[in-house]
Amino acid sequence: MELGFVGVGAMGAPMAGRLLDGGHSLVVHDVRPEAVAPLAARQARTATSPQAVADMAETVIVSLPTLDAWREVGLGEQGLAKGGRIAKLVNTCTVGSGFVREMAAALAASGIEMLDCPISGGPPGAEAGTLSVMASGSRALFDALRPALDCWGHTVVHVGEEPGAAQTVKLVNNILSAAALAVTSEALVMGSKAGVDLEAMLEAVNAGSGRNSATVGKVPASVLDRSFAYGAALDILMKDIELALAEAERLQVPSWVSSAVRQFFRHWHMQGKGREDITSIVQMVEGFAGHTLPKTR
Repeated sequence: MELGFVGVGAMGAPMAGRLLDGGHSLVVHDVRPEAVAPLAARQARTATSPQAVADMAETVIVSLPTLDAWREVGLGEQGLAKGGRIAKLVNTCTVGSGFVREMAAALAASGIEMLDCPISGGPPGAEAGTLSVMASGSRALFDALRPALDCWGHTVVHVGEEPGAAQTVKLVNNILSAAALAVTSEALVMGSKAGVDLEAMLEAVNAGSGRNSATVGKVPASVLDRSFAYGAALDILMKDIELALAEAERLQVPSWVSSAVRQFFRHWHMQGKGREDITSIVQMVEGFAGHTLPKTR
């Protein structure tokens, strides 16, 4: 399958690499030339703008960090909608259901069909090809693109035909993940300050009902070695939390716990930590507790 790919950052680069591993042909674009160089070295073609990608590929995948970047790439002066060949667009970004409905309508006016396809699993999952892929849009389009989606993970779920349905599922996932990281940070510092061996505590938790995405993935990957380099910036997490709360408000669903999670991460974010890794939030808890988790790996 010949595919375009716009945005090859922390998530996009390994996702594009998995497509090359799967035998697909790629034409790629990123505002940073150094980002496309490793893919070009693997025989991916490069393009100077989103429009140029859309001139060369019928199906284009988008992986971008912000709504403003997405809008410019999709509808800007040199955006995808101006391309001469594009007919299908795959959105892998977390942008909220309302934004997806807006963009799907705007792109449809240019004859472009969108498959909303946010992913979960972070950079490690993108590298390993173990992402969870949730998609909404035409079932026929989903089935046609399934060979590409399967390159990213073993769990690929079509959650509905309505534009934005996959975004809602992704926001459910993300607020659960954020809450898990927040309470895990507090709980592990508590246990460690009480004198419990950190590795033993984590082993016990992961065999019990407290097991979650932080205890299984984020903490072992980048807290135990004190690297705080899981690969996801706090700026992005804050964007996702705000989108989840906006979705809850739109649907008139109480969000007491989610609001507390937002406040938890916001305190760290307001200290200029937006570009730091999300796992660095442990350091905020450590500061208040007067106790630092030991480096065990």
